[in-house]
Amino acid sequence: MTSHADRQLLLALARGALTACVTSKTMPASSGSDVLARLAGAFVSLHKRGQLRGCIGHVEADEPLARVVPRCAVAAASADPRFPPVASEELSDISIELSILGALEPMTTSVEVEIGRHGLVVEKGWNRGLLLPQVATEWNWDRERFVAETCRKAGLPPDAWTRGATLWRFEAEVFAE
Repeated sequence: MTSHADRQLLLALARGALTACVTSKTMPASSGSDVLARLAGAFVSLHKRGQLRGCIGHVEADEPLARVVPRCAVAAASADPRFPPVASEELSDISIELSILGALEPMTTSVEVEIGRHGLVVEKGWNRGLLLPQVATEWNWDRERFVAETCRKAGLPPDAWTRGATLWRFEAEVFAE
């Protein structure tokens, strides 16, 4: 579990990267906590007045959060293909949510999914989809629908995980500004 102070540091890191990206200013340096060196996957979700405005992440726990969080914040603001880049006049309306990912655990049945606790990854060939734990809760999905929607996000049929696709679950620590 990440401490309140470390959560605030990570959110400030994401905010600094977002602001620097949108205003073309230099991002402030960050230091002061072991959490920045922690190897973890993370997603940065941007919301504008409660509506999703961008979400990009890094799944593998192979880089320190000091690099992952700012890179994902910049990508969420500028490279999410569902949205135009965030403009400077939007900054005051943007709130940041971070999801720090736990380890991926392979699954063989949808019974292993606990809604609100687990996120999902499905993969087959070049197709890969991920949905964060909060997505199923926000959309009021049951576990079968959650698995099917993760398959759809990967560009696969909704039952692909029963026909050769690999399915993983993970937990995430989710916190926001």
